[in-house]
Amino acid sequence: MSTPQDLDDRFRAALTALGAPAQRRALGEPLPGGAPLTGAQALALFDAQLTSRLLDLAGRWLRSFGEGYYTIGSAGHEGNAAVAAALRPTDPALLHYRSGAFYCLRAAQAAGAFPAGPAVPDAAGPAALIPDPRSPGDDGADAALDAGTPDPEGVTATRAADPDADPSDSGVASSDSGVALSDSGVARSGTGADPSVPGEGPSDPGAGPSGAGADADVEIGSGEATSTSTEAPLVDGGGAPGGSLRAGAGAGAEVEVEVEAESLPAGAGVAVDAAGSATAGVPELPLPDPDDAYAAAARDVLRGMVASAEEPIAGGRHKVFGRADLAVVPTTSTIASHLPRAVGMGLALERLRRNGRRPDGDAPWPPDAIVVCSFGDASVNHASATAAFNTAGWYDHTGLRIPVLFVCEDNGLGISVRSPRGWVAATLRARPGIRYFAADGTDVAEAYRVAGEAAAWVRRHRRPAVLHLSTVRLMGHAGADAETAYRSPAEIAADVARDPLLATARRLVEAGYATGEELLARYDERGWQIRRLAEEVLDEPKLASPVDVVAELAPRRPVRISRAVADAGTRAAGPAAGARTEAFGGRLPELAGSLTLAQSINAALADGMLDHPGMAVFGEDVAAKGGVYGVTKGLRDRFGAARVFDTLLDETSILGLALGAGVAGMLPVPEIQYLAYLHNAEDQIRGEAATMRFFSRGAFRNPMVVRVAGLAYQEGFGGHFHNDNSVAVLRDVPGLVIAVPARPDDAAPMLRTCLAAAAVDGAVSVFLEPIALYHTRDLYTDGDGEWLAEYAEPGAWAGRHVPIGRARVYGVGSAEDLTIITFGNGVRMSLRAAATLADEGIGSRVVDLRWLAPLPVADIIREASATGRVLVVDETRRSGGVGEGVIAALVDGGYVGTARRVAGLDSFVPLGPAARQVLVSEEAITQGARTLLAR
Repeated sequence: MSTPQDLDDRFRAALTALGAPAQRRALGEPLPGGAPLTGAQALALFDAQLTSRLLDLAGRWLRSFGEGYYTIGSAGHEGNAAVAAALRPTDPALLHYRSGAFYCLRAAQAAGAFPAGPAVPDAAGPAALIPDPRSPGDDGADAALDAGTPDPEGVTATRAADPDADPSDSGVASSDSGVALSDSGVARSGTGADPSVPGEGPSDPGAGPSGAGADADVEIGSGEATSTSTEAPLVDGGGAPGGSLRAGAGAGAEVEVEVEAESLPAGAGVAVDAAGSATAGVPELPLPDPDDAYAAAARDVLRGMVASAEEPIAGGRHKVFGRADLAVVPTTSTIASHLPRAVGMGLALERLRRNGRRPDGDAPWPPDAIVVCSFGDASVNHASATAAFNTAGWYDHTGLRIPVLFVCEDNGLGISVRSPRGWVAATLRARPGIRYFAADGTDVAEAYRVAGEAAAWVRRHRRPAVLHLSTVRLMGHAGADAETAYRSPAEIAADVARDPLLATARRLVEAGYATGEELLARYDERGWQIRRLAEEVLDEPKLASPVDVVAELAPRRPVRISRAVADAGTRAAGPAAGARTEAFGGRLPELAGSLTLAQSINAALADGMLDHPGMAVFGEDVAAKGGVYGVTKGLRDRFGAARVFDTLLDETSILGLALGAGVAGMLPVPEIQYLAYLHNAEDQIRGEAATMRFFSRGAFRNPMVVRVAGLAYQEGFGGHFHNDNSVAVLRDVPGLVIAVPARPDDAAPMLRTCLAAAAVDGAVSVFLEPIALYHTRDLYTDGDGEWLAEYAEPGAWAGRHVPIGRARVYGVGSAEDLTIITFGNGVRMSLRAAATLADEGIGSRVVDLRWLAPLPVADIIREASATGRVLVVDETRRSGGVGEGVIAALVDGGYVGTARRVAGLDSFVPLGPAARQVLVSEEAITQGARTLLAR
């Protein structure tokens, strides 16, 4: 196994063995062989890779004495720094856990510390500049990036006319570095000096090895240079082979010093002393700045490792890569559950770009941004990844654009399980609608070139692509992984030989930009820097109370939500009244008389669409058909196919689209056709949706209202797929809001509350709609119409607002003898049972919970204490059902009366009349009440 000590020792020995290059080259020059990088860029990539590697070693060091909590590192995957460099820092990124170098390079990009690209020679004219990936641009800029199109203004790589240009960008010295290039090819050194050389600058009269004066002047013509000063500073050597250098030995005097240009190392400087002696040399590679962007990124990661409350994204809740100002969206996924979100983000970004506007929330990414999402090779086999690839390809096939770059970092292993040789490439190549790119992730130049091509293709065509990046894995999966148990020494040694950090170091030395000694000094300096940072973050505070931990889980601001509902009513009754009348075709819902539950939800959805421009309704069959129960009927005709649309049949992808749309600033309202279908994709809610605020301290959020048709009691329609009463998995998700409207006059206000909570607090809500009550009209007798209700006019929305976590109480008879606590279908059955009990002289109060999470605990305790006898009617199951939570709330609240449960059996719901054998009935409620009162 490649242990931290072994890896460190090998790297040191290899750097020492590299020695010095035969010729030195200026950092501003392009890499030899046509690589699309300058030496300065390669050095910046090396710094990102180096920082990431040292962070891995620091993580193992911290863990060795119990102060570090995360040792899954990036060693062997450091080539992903080149992917970051090929993108823009405004391209949103969802990163897997081996993305340390990507994160470090992204931090440098955002800080402006990643140098611009080299000149691209073009046969048709002068060299063109590769557009800077740090800056947003249009398709024309992207075309220049791909094709090397000459600069339209004719600006050459010297950037002599640009006062803000970095002299290291082009590899040709500009006036800023003390050398001006004339039309005849003469280089003239003026008053400037290279600020990148330690001890040298325009205000330093002693700059250069012999204290060369600021007025030095060196001319390099057709093979010769002339200086007319006493002493000359270091300048870039050049000229044709066989040229000479002529230097002035005194004021106005000229001394010719013959220096064969071909004997000078590439990029060498020439110094001339007072006696006219000339010496050639190259500045040493400067050591890293202790406070540079890489150090800042390292501090972020170290804080995550030690669970510091000062960590910038999760605040000590988890070690994740994320920062809002770097457009890095945190994800805790290790098995590709973030890929469906990436597809949703891409779809949302493209829709917003085409609409030419920003939605509610105003996402910070520019219109031509693309989404990048990285994952490991083993994850290509996961259902979430399959769903994401399929959805991206499916939409591409239909003509919809999704600008997503998937990055598969393939080290050939999923912990200990090998990916079969060729399987990953075959799988990724076979994905229809997704362009395939491949690169060697241990070669930063190749990785940068191919990643640039892939990113440019996605950006221009707004279509999905995958970059298959081959990597190695060093130091095992994590600290506790005994790699020798499943890998041979030869396999491990082969990976060590392909160490990407060493490969970059070797390229820097062979190209002449540095010596092995200089890079080793850089390694040591950064190592001590990271050790110091690690010791500093150890002393930072940790999360020390339950309040601290859950502060960002799901903040509730009921006053603001109430105000948002009231404001929506004011707009609907005032400025938006005309648009509302037009949208409803002149038939406003409040004037339509009594409505069913389904009709009330439909009207509330329409009002939500009118009030929230970024709101979109989507799911299986919701558009053309209007939903299998007609709940979304007519919405597409009113609001268009861009806001109400059908999706493919895959719940993971539906929720992934919602997750991406939410984080991009929209207000998604996806529909899951049946509750049973949610179980196929519940981790998209549990692991992705509900965790976003928690793991980003509110910097990111994915507001959404997930509509789910569910619960049992559909007459003649059985089977557990369409009559599912399992909600335990939802109630177990921290921070999730679960609304269950039973009546039409509750459904619309509760939906408005959920939409307002999403807009105000970024809340994630599940709006669970009882299918059996969708079209119910009567309560006690056929034709009484008592389960219908009128739709409130906008002016009444504020007064009829239903806050999250508040129950509704019905009094039947004296309401003094018994409290029945229930929800959903149980409300109608309990009201009917209460009427029967009232005929027997028993007065009941029926409490409709309305909210299963958070439970209306205060209302439960109050209404239970009022009678001292509680019957919990739970249409879900005895084990894991809602009733368990109600009983626990009573006990925790100090309730001292009697209580009893009537609940469904621990069984799936069977077909036909057999369903009555496992579900709660009115008779069971009545009998349960009598038994309770007889105690």
